Amino acid sequence: MQKEENNKCVIVIFGATGDLAKRKLFPSIYNLYKKGSLSENFAIVGAARREWSDNTFRENVATSIQDSKINVDADLDDFLKHFHYLSFDVTNTSSYQNLHELINELDEQFNIPGNRIFYMAMAPQFFGTIASYLKSNEVTTTIGWSRLIIEKPFGHNLESAQKLNIDLREAFAEDEIYRIDHYLGKEMVQNIEVIRFANAIFEPLWNNRYISNIQVTSSESLGVEDRGGYYDHAGALRDMVQNHMLQMVALLAMEPPNRLTTEEVRTEKIKALRALRPMKSEDVDRYFVRGQYGRGMVNGKEVNGYREESNVDPNSATETFVAGKLLIDNFRWAGVPFYIRTGKRMTEKSTKIVIEFKELPMNLYYKSKDEMHPNLLIIHIQQDEGLSIVLNGKKVALSGETTPVKLDYCSSCQDVLNTPEAYEKLLYDCILGDATNFTHWDEVSLSWSFVDTISKVWENSIPTDFPNYEAQSMGPKISDKLLADDGFHWWPISDDSPYSILKGENINENV
Repeated sequence: MQKEENNKCVIVIFGATGDLAKRKLFPSIYNLYKKGSLSENFAIVGAARREWSDNTFRENVATSIQDSKINVDADLDDFLKHFHYLSFDVTNTSSYQNLHELINELDEQFNIPGNRIFYMAMAPQFFGTIASYLKSNEVTTTIGWSRLIIEKPFGHNLESAQKLNIDLREAFAEDEIYRIDHYLGKEMVQNIEVIRFANAIFEPLWNNRYISNIQVTSSESLGVEDRGGYYDHAGALRDMVQNHMLQMVALLAMEPPNRLTTEEVRTEKIKALRALRPMKSEDVDRYFVRGQYGRGMVNGKEVNGYREESNVDPNSATETFVAGKLLIDNFRWAGVPFYIRTGKRMTEKSTKIVIEFKELPMNLYYKSKDEMHPNLLIIHIQQDEGLSIVLNGKKVALSGETTPVKLDYCSSCQDVLNTPEAYEKLLYDCILGDATNFTHWDEVSLSWSFVDTISKVWENSIPTDFPNYEAQSMGPKISDKLLADDGFHWWPISDDSPYSILKGENINENV
């Protein structure tokens, strides 16, 4: 009964004419409708500056759905009847009064018990303003529940994030604020907990006695495209490390929760982030590497370097690549380095986690160090969501010699078209009031505390060697030194890369 009541809600999308709403939100809401996850008792209010009618808005929603990969059914017209539009000025009290009136009308029309979601799919400088006006105009005063979804960036540093949080908390309680990180909606990111806590072959080994290092790579093959104006003020550190990368590290490092509840899972993630060794200014260059892409060849064509991209300062010192070594000072992880790297214009689009296990104290089959092949667990976040395990097996017809054997499980290969988008899952979680896969304020503040030290050092020391990696490469060569100093190396992100998964050796694949 509770689930059915939660499905009944009005969702207000601020920035409804923008790219995020078009590419992600409208197709996700339609998918939920097709699957029956949304009852007929829902309404969507699009709020934006353009002077659109309901029909114009609905036509644009229909176009966005048809342009996506979703199979459109005959129910599209019925679905669009739930969409309404309001021309909106975020600084004008009358706009909020009109919104309040429209929501009340929709509550009555669709038999909705006062449940409301406010989704801020727009520029973050308006988040605090909108929240304040919603409160002062009693739009959040309702007999049902009110929830707020906000997109990153959540601030530009710890100080700005704290100010924004204070502004939001004046209108919404912490348990009503859903800070969305779309990585937490990805199938294999959510699978990290299942892999760890539902498999007896992994959890007993998930510690510093058996794991030598963990590598998290999130690479993009594209440049900044049309995001140059935003990206040149953010950079890879703020755009990726502060949120997506540290969230994955927290999931990999957290202790088993007592129960799979929002509070218990969040508590363990927060504990992991608190155990993250803080950066000292003098250690930043030792533990972190930054890069910026230059010109290069992609698919036989030369592409621009970062400084030649649209809306980018031609002398920009903004990093498009970050690699770092993280240490977690607790009983489970002491001595195990977590290596992260992320960047634009890299070899290919890929997000992978590689867990490298320690060698046996004495392995009878290894004749030299060059022949040692560690066991690996590879979690493929994207593309081809799934798992790979690299073991050692006997070479065929040759006695006493081993070869790596890779066992693959592909999750997304089973039914790609029916794999839920991250936004679809997260939006549905918010409707149900499940905040497990959203970011708590403590996680945000701890992440900013860690990143701010690095930012300040980099802002006060302008790099003289930018650009320092070629487009469609794996970043600056100096990032290899982070691992080489510890006796490790980056594992390739693709079996098709020129390096292959195990130093150029052939791998037997058993799927």
